[in-house]
Amino acid sequence: MIAYLKTQFMDFMREEDGVGVIEIVLILVVLIGLVIIFKDRINALLELTFKQIDNQSKEVY
Repeated sequence: MIAYLKTQFMDFMREEDGVGVIEIVLILVVLIGLVIIFKDRINALLELTFKQIDNQSKEVY
């Protein structure tokens, strides 16, 4: 059973060509689109996070 699984895994690894350029470009387009759509929320979240970090760092000093 283990030998069979090992051969199946090796066959799978040999036949996979990897991720193509088109797939990478499509993923990047989707990610950039999400960033553009949620830009305001991302900025608000980052500002809140850095304010909390700043406030908590003042408590340490």
